[in-house]
Amino acid sequence: MTEYVILVSADDHELGRMEKMEAHQKGILHRAFSIFLFNERGETLLQQRAAGKYHSPLLWTNTCCSHPREGETVLQAAQRRVREELGIRPEDIHDLRPAFHFTYRAEFDNNLIEHELDHVVIGQYEGSCQPNPEEVASTRWVSMPDLLTDVEKSPANYTAWFKIILNEYVKHLPQ
Repeated sequence: MTEYVILVSADDHELGRMEKMEAHQKGILHRAFSIFLFNERGETLLQQRAAGKYHSPLLWTNTCCSHPREGETVLQAAQRRVREELGIRPEDIHDLRPAFHFTYRAEFDNNLIEHELDHVVIGQYEGSCQPNPEEVASTRWVSMPDLLTDVEKSPANYTAWFKIILNEYVKHLPQ
């Protein structure tokens, strides 16, 4: 199935659709979302991208990232993707809500460009995952202080966009 992204203006007004790979090749601004799920201990769930991903394979990133489809809200898309990638039932996530949004641009060695207006979504989850091996190699829970230390110490272990998002997260939300 061909995947499309929603092209947007800097203030998130829809401008049309484009095939996902074409948008990433041309670096066209489009809508995306990034989910951070937390447990009752304040740890966030990270995923390690599957080895077969077309960019950033085996790198660690936040709980889930993707793009809403046409006619789908950011929260609906977030619920769809946590089920598809991590096997988490949306009804088991509590207080799933938008936290903030921002725009970023990241270029990759394979000539792809992530240029996204990213809606950061947070929620509470207690439980395990059943990752889709085509999407996710591994998962782990980590405290924010430990995560920030590890990203600073070993930045090559994390996706480019996650490092940007994490920096924005620290600026926008209380710890």
